[in-house]
Amino acid sequence: MTGRFAPSPSGRMHLGNLFSFLLAWCAVRAENGEMVLRMEDLDPQRTSAEFAALIRRDLLAFGLTWDREVPCQSNRTAAYDAAFAQLEALGLIYPCYCSRSQVHAASAPHLGQSEFVYAGTCRNLTPEQRTAQTRLPAWRLRVPDEEWTVHDGLQGDYTELLSRDCGDFVLRRADGVYAYQLAVVVDDADNGITQVVRGRDLLASTPRQTYLFSLLGKPAPEYCHVPLLLAPDGRRLSKRDGDLDLAALLERFTPEQIIGSLAHAAGLIDRNEPISAQELATVFDWRKVKKEDIYLTL
Repeated sequence: MTGRFAPSPSGRMHLGNLFSFLLAWCAVRAENGEMVLRMEDLDPQRTSAEFAALIRRDLLAFGLTWDREVPCQSNRTAAYDAAFAQLEALGLIYPCYCSRSQVHAASAPHLGQSEFVYAGTCRNLTPEQRTAQTRLPAWRLRVPDEEWTVHDGLQGDYTELLSRDCGDFVLRRADGVYAYQLAVVVDDADNGITQVVRGRDLLASTPRQTYLFSLLGKPAPEYCHVPLLLAPDGRRLSKRDGDLDLAALLERFTPEQIIGSLAHAAGLIDRNEPISAQELATVFDWRKVKKEDIYLTL
């Protein structure tokens, strides 16, 4: 088994990030597998090397080690170019001149946010119509009018009708930045990732990612989408809101106390008591992990 940490260095980790990384790490270590660290820094305006260094430090403080670190996304443009050319050769990519195509294309989508399903406005433009455009285009992938099912190791089967539920989605923004959906697929394939553990808010993006895997002729990893940690008022924990920042928590609790609280909330241990990541890995069992989102108080 090969798993991965794939943080976006756009801020310091919060407790929700740590929760997903903890479960990913325990799942790999329980199987004597390999853990890979990859920084997802697609958008240079939102990410920084300073935040990447903080994330590494925080992971190590909680005993969440990795076996190898692979090149970050900002150094992987050539690999994305090759995948893009492969899909273009299949006749599956077309330029899109609609302004909405540039919004959030390089970011992971989140559950509960309105996600624009493209109406196909530029799908069948003639060469003359394309030449007449003045806006630089984004590039979209044509999706078929068919259902695509993902078997999730924790949430069960999840199905989308691609044409209705996601539509033709962006692979490269008009400014040349590759979109999250393409980059994460190419990275996971090239890094040999066999299991992806991440928050349930990313379950809806998984059918289009596994569809991309199939088009590129690569095996898709197994997925386990874990419950989200919610604030007492029901909000999803967010870097943007500074929820349960690790720096503040580590002033009040030890790493083992925080891990114990997360493990208990997940259903992995019976009592809320300190435990190390190494100890937790020895008792890790996906059958104990809760599927539903967790309201968390410390």
